[in-house]
Amino acid sequence: MLLRRLSARLSLLVSAVDTMACTNPKKVCIIGSGNWGSAIAKIVGYNAVRSKNFDDRVTMYVYEEIINGKKLTEIINETHENVKYLPGHPLPVNVVAIPDVVEAAKGADILIFVVPHQFIRTICSTLLGKIKPTAIALSLIKGFDQAEGGGIDLISHIITRHLKIPCSVLMGANLANEVADEMFCETTIGCKDATVGPLLRDIIQTNYFRVVVVDDEDTVEVCGALKNIVACGAGFVDGLGLGDNTKAAVIRLGLMEMVKFVDVFYPGGKLSTFFESCGVADLITTCYGGRNRKVSEAFVRTGKSIKELEDEMLNGQKLQGPFTAEEVNFMLRNKGMEEKFPLFTAIHKICTGILTPKDFIDCIRNHPEHIISARKGPIWNKLHQ
Repeated sequence: MLLRRLSARLSLLVSAVDTMACTNPKKVCIIGSGNWGSAIAKIVGYNAVRSKNFDDRVTMYVYEEIINGKKLTEIINETHENVKYLPGHPLPVNVVAIPDVVEAAKGADILIFVVPHQFIRTICSTLLGKIKPTAIALSLIKGFDQAEGGGIDLISHIITRHLKIPCSVLMGANLANEVADEMFCETTIGCKDATVGPLLRDIIQTNYFRVVVVDDEDTVEVCGALKNIVACGAGFVDGLGLGDNTKAAVIRLGLMEMVKFVDVFYPGGKLSTFFESCGVADLITTCYGGRNRKVSEAFVRTGKSIKELEDEMLNGQKLQGPFTAEEVNFMLRNKGMEEKFPLFTAIHKICTGILTPKDFIDCIRNHPEHIISARKGPIWNKLHQ
């Protein structure tokens, strides 16, 4: 009898939760529509329809362009395909392209930011005071922005500071075309709020896109930015024809500089975070398959500038590695720490023409990682115990 009563009460509780979910579903807006933004829109649109926790209609801010005489937003809404940035991959019909970012974000409970990091301050200024004060954000943006005083700003910090809302981050070994093709992969969400993490996981996770939530937000985001610098180095190696052994050394030294960077500038990070998808996995896949590696290889082989190759090879997408290397170098130079990060420094100087690609290996031949006494920092030391 008691068991029946408990069962009945549990049924009522589940019913009440379902009713609340149905009467107050969360509205989702995706701010950005490049290949990564469109790949995420495919996932979010699908999950929004199948879950009672989310409103069926997903808005996607699209920077308006004219494609063959027609507006890109009209093409997406009529054909349900982003023919410029993710051709051949149908988007769910409930994903609606909107050319006005304020209109797209209107009433949204979850704002998913996935635009080139150079544009984040302008977008935040446009949205200020025009979003729900209870909204939460999720940044998929890999990169830094320059801060006053010679430092760098994390994108999630910029969003939180400007829009007065909490911002979590998603980073991982997630090449957009492979995600759109529904090839199995993992990703990492950095979220300090234990009540928000599951909600973000539910709107992102599928049977082929698996999510691990950790509370080490800053380290997750820093990994996502720094790996693009290392990928440029991997591209230099490929362009020079130096082989997989050399590339493996560059990847390892790059990982060690990533660890040291967190130790120095974002103390309190966890060693375990580097072994999530946002860390070593993202580093490896970007150094073998990402756009930063491909363009950097072409940079060595053709002698063309980074800007020329970006225009020729990326179909309107932006290259993050050289820009991030410049921002990191700006910080290191002002702190007098360039020599402590020789790989990051060499990559920046090669991208800007101060050094040639042939100088790359000489710059890292006597890396601090090869000198035991130079190993310092809590995470760094744990890695070598």
